[in-house]
Amino acid sequence: MFRTALRTVLAHKARLLMTVLAVMLGVAFVSGTLVFTDTLSNAFRSQSAKSYDNVAVAVTSFGDPNDPESDPGVSQKTVDKIRALDGVAAVYGRVEGFAGVADPDGKLIDGTFGSPKGSNFAPGKDGKDPAYAFTDGSGPLKSGQIALDEGTAAKGSYKVGDRVRVATNGPVKKFTLSGVFTTDDGEVKAGGSLVLFDTAVAQKQYLETGWYQDVTVTAAPGADDAKLLDAIEPLLPKSAEAKTGRAIAEEQARDIESGLGALKQVLLGFAGIALFVGVFLISNTFSMLVAQRTKELALMRAVGASRKQITRSVLIEAALVGTVASAIGFVIGVGLALGLRSGMAAFGMNVPPGPLVVTATPVTAALAVGVLITMFAAWLPGRRAAKIPPVAAMSSVHAVATVKSLVVRNSIGTFITALGTAAIVWGAGMGGDDGRIRIAAGAFFALIGIIILIPLLSRPVIALIRPLLTGPFGVSGKLAGQNAVRNPRRTGATASALAIGLTLVTGLTVLGVTVGQALDKMTTDNIKADYMVVMANGGDLDQSALTALEKADGVTAVSPQQSVYFELRKGEKAERDGFVSASAVTPGAIGQVLNIDVVDGGLGSLADGRIAVAEKTAEKRGWEVGTDIPVTFGDKKQGTLTVGAVYKDSEFVSPVIVSTEVVNPHEAKPFIPQIFVKMDGGPTATNEKALISALGENPAITVMDHQDIRDQFGGMINLMLNILYGLLAMALLIAVLGVVNTLAMSVFERQQEIGMLRAIGLDRRRVKRMVRLEAVVISLFGALIGIGLGTFLGWAIGETIKASIPGYELILPWERIGIFLALAGLVGVLASLWPARSAAKLNILNAIKTE
Repeated sequence: MFRTALRTVLAHKARLLMTVLAVMLGVAFVSGTLVFTDTLSNAFRSQSAKSYDNVAVAVTSFGDPNDPESDPGVSQKTVDKIRALDGVAAVYGRVEGFAGVADPDGKLIDGTFGSPKGSNFAPGKDGKDPAYAFTDGSGPLKSGQIALDEGTAAKGSYKVGDRVRVATNGPVKKFTLSGVFTTDDGEVKAGGSLVLFDTAVAQKQYLETGWYQDVTVTAAPGADDAKLLDAIEPLLPKSAEAKTGRAIAEEQARDIESGLGALKQVLLGFAGIALFVGVFLISNTFSMLVAQRTKELALMRAVGASRKQITRSVLIEAALVGTVASAIGFVIGVGLALGLRSGMAAFGMNVPPGPLVVTATPVTAALAVGVLITMFAAWLPGRRAAKIPPVAAMSSVHAVATVKSLVVRNSIGTFITALGTAAIVWGAGMGGDDGRIRIAAGAFFALIGIIILIPLLSRPVIALIRPLLTGPFGVSGKLAGQNAVRNPRRTGATASALAIGLTLVTGLTVLGVTVGQALDKMTTDNIKADYMVVMANGGDLDQSALTALEKADGVTAVSPQQSVYFELRKGEKAERDGFVSASAVTPGAIGQVLNIDVVDGGLGSLADGRIAVAEKTAEKRGWEVGTDIPVTFGDKKQGTLTVGAVYKDSEFVSPVIVSTEVVNPHEAKPFIPQIFVKMDGGPTATNEKALISALGENPAITVMDHQDIRDQFGGMINLMLNILYGLLAMALLIAVLGVVNTLAMSVFERQQEIGMLRAIGLDRRRVKRMVRLEAVVISLFGALIGIGLGTFLGWAIGETIKASIPGYELILPWERIGIFLALAGLVGVLASLWPARSAAKLNILNAIKTE
């Protein structure tokens, strides 16, 4: 039986090539993902370990500079005490924060995958800082000097001695470039930018003079790291902790594994989808082979082969095909891993150097997945082959499915579909994470149920499409419609592959477009300002930016969106009642830049030192206009705030609005994420230029108009959709192979019929058209099923999140759905090219004589 299976594989190489391609693509994705993530993990782990090679102990401060009861960091006095300990070779204090470098054109040199940041140059007794290796010049030793990492210097075409504009969250300043360096810092290696300042400058800029955020300690020869740790810990403030360099390297390695694990899960998920779709193609291929060998299998049964042997022979064929496909897929997967690594570098994310890591896991996974998936998909055709009675050797067609088997299949499919649909509706009504979990489970069962029922659905659905073919395409269209439902099981299995892919694509599209429209409407309805000013890195703006905007030409209203927190108190005992977030704004201007719907009182009361409270917060806490609220400010001083207005909840302000004049005396440094600006004449190029000039042409500050704001909210959704479309394209590619298979099988079965049609006058052009239209019908059938189910899932998931998105309303993206249908039709046309050509080239006499 093994020799028979081997001969069969070699005799049907063209048919099995499509199965090999399907398995190969799925295995390539699986093995490529595993090799790629293992390689990245090893490279980053090695880099992390290298960066802590010479670190005996690392101290990290969690102090808050705004908290008067907490140290802002590790003091210079503490650093000196650590330096005096036995076994300590050197101590290096670090501070860091945002620092953006402008290129010669004044634009920010974007770090792409790493944040633009600044730190301090901390030279030891030898004048060197072991964290940085200078390739040109030296570290900054004066207040007017900086050093740049090699990548940033190259992007800006800067050389030692050049003047460089550097932006923090304050005004832009010019520095002289003293040196260019390389570093093992992970963010810089990933493509980020790093500016080194003199220590005094960095401390004043990011923390306080004489204080550090982090301290690294190197040990003298022979010193024990653990003993050094024990000696250092008693010297530290309560807000700081110390660990050995080895412990931190291990922690970072675990964090890297965790971070890459999410990426691995996503990529493996799409590989799973591709393999799931491939099951239908593989099953179809082996069904085709069984149909072609009906006489052969029946004769084998007649001469004594048992049913188990017949099934075993089909499974052996599948194992051989799966092994070959897995081997090829694994090799392609390794190439894919190399390509992904190079691609990351092309997009600006530099991967640390290191070898390609190929462990036993991806090799085993590739073989196991490829072989087992192929054998699983071939099991049902093998089982059918075993049921062929010996008497079928006298006929060219084996027994068709019985009425009983069809009833059982449709009953099971109906039950599973109903179960999945009920779970989806239940989850949609429940909402939240629990609801989405139920929807995911329901989607799985509904998809399986639809796949089981799809042969039954093929006749009524294709009957709707058939009139569109008969009129314009005549006999070819009529024959194509009839041929599409001649074998409902095979048509259903082929359409299932497209249905699965388009279910996912449509569901994501419906959800993405709906959420995007809701966010866009929310932006338009709530923002009256012409511009929103933010930091390019998403950090906070300096108070000087607000002052500069208030003085800018053409500005009619300016208000910050300053974030503050109050601690609520009860009575004189000041019992804790939790915290509430607030937005500190400019009274009088806030109503001009944001649309705040007041339901009681007035926003004018903000100028009198009162607060405005969101409606839901007021109801929850029992507050109303005139209520006095005892609070503790950020500097621990106590006061009483009175409610002057109640407004409808808004996504653009916190539950409490207060004047900046009330809170700023209690804030060491105001935290300002955004500033809203209203200008005379609205958003114009002249007005935008005026704001940019007022801000000192700071490359780190972004001035956004309404369209920019909408793009910021909706851009991420569109980016994610485009990535998902690209990944799901692989599943659709496998679906194309499935359509090719089905058409090839259809042409094989109808050779005699096609010969007769040619004999009575159907020319080659109309034969090709018949096969192409059949492919289009099958593709559109699968697309309609997928779009319908995907829309249903998009609605269900949307129901679970609409409570958190004001103005959420389901939107059906008809234009994109139309594109999906057009692409499905194109899939059919492309898939039919080879089968249609084969059908048209059939010799009339030979085809008529075919049994």
